[in-house]
Amino acid sequence: MKNRARLIVVLGIIGSSVLMQWTPATASPVYVFPVTGCEVKYAHSHHDYPATDILAKAGCTFVAPTSGVVDEVNRVDTWSGKSNLGADRGGLYVSIIGDDGVRYYGSHLRSIPKSIQPGTIVVAGRVLGAIGATGSARGTAPHVHFGISWPTPIDAGAWWVRRGEVFPWKYLDAWKVGKDLSPRKEVSAKKLKSGEIPPVSK
Repeated sequence: MKNRARLIVVLGIIGSSVLMQWTPATASPVYVFPVTGCEVKYAHSHHDYPATDILAKAGCTFVAPTSGVVDEVNRVDTWSGKSNLGADRGGLYVSIIGDDGVRYYGSHLRSIPKSIQPGTIVVAGRVLGAIGATGSARGTAPHVHFGISWPTPIDAGAWWVRRGEVFPWKYLDAWKVGKDLSPRKEVSAKKLKSGEIPPVSK
């Protein structure tokens, strides 16, 4: 009887060990809608490149849509309507590189927590900033410009990639109802087709 009890305990420990090793390797990334605690509106369209503007009240919370690492943080709004430089249009922004290898970008923020720094590890739902109307959004309804793209070196200055390369709304629709839908395949396919050439209009 004692030997049988020991066998059950040993098998239980082995089973737990196998489960612990198996779960992280095969579990899908978890995604959440990037704005929490507020009513939101967003269109299934955008003007001249793939992105989505998620409208919500000023101060509403912008969160990490999946777990990953903070890539870029900009806390200074240098945009000027006179120059209207593309690199400055986002105002205050944060981007993360998800565990899925995809970059997620939110701009026009009002504020960004001090704890959010490049290299900070975040989990899905971690607060990245508060919605505002900085950069080229000055004078418009508060919103977060949400872009999905592939990672690029920070010193490359590839703002045109950061702002969005894949239309986000089908992913937003899924995340809003609690479904895990990853943009990884679409982003990878788009990157293969792209030479990362800057647009003519800067």
